[in-house]
Amino acid sequence: MINRTLIRLKIVQLMYAFYQNGGKSIDTAEKELLFSLAKAYDLYNYMLLLIVSVSRYALQDVEHKEHLNRVGHINQKVSHRFAENRFTAQLEINKQLREFVETKKKSWNSEFSYVKKLYADIVQSDIYADYMKMEKVTYDDDREVWRKIYKNIIMKDERIDDILEEQSLYWNDDREVVDTFVLKTIKRFTPERGAHQELVPEYKDIEDQEFATRLFRRAILNDEYYRDLIGKCIKNWEFNRLAYMDVIIMQIAIAELLSFPQIPVSVTINEYVEIAKWYSTPKSGGYVNGIIDSVAKMLKSENLLMKA
Repeated sequence: MINRTLIRLKIVQLMYAFYQNGGKSIDTAEKELLFSLAKAYDLYNYMLLLIVSVSRYALQDVEHKEHLNRVGHINQKVSHRFAENRFTAQLEINKQLREFVETKKKSWNSEFSYVKKLYADIVQSDIYADYMKMEKVTYDDDREVWRKIYKNIIMKDERIDDILEEQSLYWNDDREVVDTFVLKTIKRFTPERGAHQELVPEYKDIEDQEFATRLFRRAILNDEYYRDLIGKCIKNWEFNRLAYMDVIIMQIAIAELLSFPQIPVSVTINEYVEIAKWYSTPKSGGYVNGIIDSVAKMLKSENLLMKA
């Protein structure tokens, strides 16, 4: 789940913090990087757990309405379809998700009022209405309704931001990337796997974890060289007038260009242009694109940039 896009974002955040704190200990900063990446994986599990929590509340709501029917307080037809959704039932018993709950002691129990409001929003949605109107539903229908709910309701719900911020300073920055992996996970579920359905792994492979630590260290240890390269490629502009965040982003981009020959130049440039648009000034994307492209051409002309 921790892909290279998220790793790059984390390195930008942690390098900025490293310099703001005086650049005292690269070892401490590296540990903070790995910790923040691990917290992103915790968020992935926590958001999956939200689906389970809403489903549990739905069952409580159905049982409560059935009780009111029995005692004569209401006379209302009650359906178990949403509360007994087969996808959420499978997710609830998922071995990896249960291990997360047991290990991290995480739940949405303290956010009961939010879960209740979210459930109310879901019930009032067209997605829910269309699902409940279906004559018969398959497992695929059960899974698809939750994919739609997550994409169109949960991902757009800004109320979650305050909840996440209280639990981790990292989580709001991670949410956009994590949400995409939750959607991928929902689509991958099959009933045949039962409780052993695999969730997205923390790292795709050992290379991604090594990518994080090597890129982080090289960007810091060679900062003077990388900044000198940036200075040589600035036209009609002074280095000290560049936005500080832009310098850090370009510094990391150059480290990636020189340290990972298997990554195409265009991929590296595009990744850091998007990061600059997100984290720096409105014009930063253009500056980063132009300067890093110039640095890459200069390094190639001097036979210092070797790409597969």
